[in-house]
Amino acid sequence: QLQLVESGGGLVQAGGSLRLSCAVSGLTLNHYHIAWFRQAPGKEREGILCVDTYGGSTAYPDSVKDRFTISRDSAKNTVYLQMNSLKPEDTAIYYCAAKWSRCSNLWAAFPYRGQGTQVTVSS
Repeated sequence: QLQLVESGGGLVQAGGSLRLSCAVSGLTLNHYHIAWFRQAPGKEREGILCVDTYGGSTAYPDSVKDRFTISRDSAKNTVYLQMNSLKPEDTAIYYCAAKWSRCSNLWAAFPYRGQGTQVTVSS
């Protein structure tokens, strides 16, 4: 059974860091593109970073470039989202998702999705 489970969320002060994990089971990680999305209260879900099957990454909104990075550990079947210099506007539920073909920032393009983990950044 294919499953993606996020962890590592929590409450952090502005300027702090968090590392989220996306543990993947039921599929071979190297065969899929994995993306992180987030949804803040009252806002649409947005794609933030995607790592492809070659290990290359794409960041989508300018707001996370130079602060967030994505990486994958195939031995652990886990994808990470390292978030530095966090801001209150980063507060959201963070999701990971998997798909074939190329990376995308569109939630609808990802058939396999996790349940999300809450990140709250206090000012």
